[in-house]
This record gives sequence, C-alpha cells and structure tokens, in this order.
Amino acid sequence: MVSRVLFSGQLTFPAKPPREAPIAPLTPSRNVLSFSLRSSVDRFAMRIVKAASFTRTVAKVDEEAISRKKLAVFVSGGGSNFKKIHEGCLGGSVQGDLVLLVTNKKDCGGADYARSNGIPVLLFPKPKRESSDGLSPTELVDVLRSYGVDFVLLAGYLKLIPAELVKAFPKRILNIHPALLPAFGGKGLYGMRVHKAVLASGARYSGPTIHFVDEEYDTGRILAQSAVRVVANDTPEELAKRVLDEEHKLYVEVVAAICEERIKWREDGVPLIQSKDNPDDYY
Repeated sequence: MVSRVLFSGQLTFPAKPPREAPIAPLTPSRNVLSFSLRSSVDRFAMRIVKAASFTRTVAKVDEEAISRKKLAVFVSGGGSNFKKIHEGCLGGSVQGDLVLLVTNKKDCGGADYARSNGIPVLLFPKPKRESSDGLSPTELVDVLRSYGVDFVLLAGYLKLIPAELVKAFPKRILNIHPALLPAFGGKGLYGMRVHKAVLASGARYSGPTIHFVDEEYDTGRILAQSAVRVVANDTPEELAKRVLDEEHKLYVEVVAAICEERIKWREDGVPLIQSKDNPDDYY
C-alpha cells in the first residue's frame, strides 16, 4: 500500500525572482489537516494543507522562459534512479540534461549505462590503490563548474560528499534516501540495511525521502517524501521493491521541479515545491 504525503501552502513570492536573489520570507497563518480516501481499498492519500492569507501575486511557471538545467548524477551501483531521470530528460518531463555521471565504482551498472548513452563518466574519490585514476575534491569541483553543472543529484552514491563540493554548490545538491528521514538515516544505513532496520523497528510506514545535502549523512533539509505502507510479514526485499518504485516516481517529479525553478525557501529554512498547475499551492 502506498500513500503520498503532500505538504501544501498558499504563500506569496516575487513573480520571477533572479536566480541568486534571496527569497522573500513566508509566514503561514494557520494549518488545516484533511484526509482523502481513494476508491481502491489498498491505497489511500493523506494531505496536510497549510493555508495563508495574503494577496496572490505569483504567475504560473513559464517553461519557455526557463533555460534547461545541466545535471550531474552520482551513483555507486545499478543507477535505476539515474536511468529514470535520464528518461525524463529525454522524454521532456524534465527540463534538463544529464551532462556527467560521477561514481566511485567505475564498472558499476550506472557507469555502464552512462557510457552507452554518451554521458561522460568521472571517478571520485581517487581509489587508494590507483593513484593515476580519480579526482580530488578540488578537481571534482573544477570539472563540475567547467561543465556548467546547475544541480548535483545523488542517486545511490555511498560516499560522503566532501565539504568542498557542498560549499561550491549550496542548496544545489540533492540526495534520495530509502526511508522516511530523520528516522533510519545516518552513516552505515543504506540499501538493504535500511529496510531491515525499518522492519525490526515495527514501523508501519516507510518510503523515500529527498533532501538537500550538507556535510553529514542524511541530515540536510527535507524537500519531499512519499509514504509506503509496511505490510505484515514483509521481507526486506519486498519492502525495498515497493520503496524503489516510489523513488523512481518521486525523484523525477522533484528534478522536474528544480529544473523549472519551483523550489522556494520558507523563512524558517524549510524548502517547498511550488505546484506546476496551481502556483498558489506548495507541497
């Protein structure tokens, strides 16, 4: 069973803020909690709506006026989220282009997919036993800048992002984690370990979290989440598959939003996604 947890608010922003300009502070006035049940017996949706009283001044997103963004993806394994994002770029649902693939495992499935699709592959960090290969943190930042990368997307990358990269791309690095942070995150909690920990805890829900990256594991500001019901007698493999299915949907949606410049920052530092269909709504 899957449920999407959406946070929406009617807030005020400048019509088209410059890319580097600060966002106007936002102050919601009240919270309204409502639930909606789907007709299917095995699915439901919960929506938390944040409402605010103010003059609506935000214009609908003009895709033609927004340039396509250049994306770099980091992977350590098969790269299924990387492939879905690439398909979104090619299919037009994502207004961006994948210009680089960065990996710590040069022969992983994600790297093979990138090479077969003409996407340059970089090795980072430098392998301890192969001094001739790989980039240093400073070299990596220089290469990303030389390619004009707008956003860095971590998609199953198992190494800690260096401080140099975080500082060079503030609020422009995203990661996807296979649990509902802040629970079941941190160093050592990745892949099947996460799903085993969820089941061992007795939690009734899990699901992917997309968050901005800081200098620690899984502690950056949460941007989006999608809840997946934990079924009685689940195995880690069964839960992992359902969570991964949601990852593929959620990550493409979020990448589409960042490429269309629909990420807005609330006064308290919480990032929100502006609705594409109704610019007065945020989730």
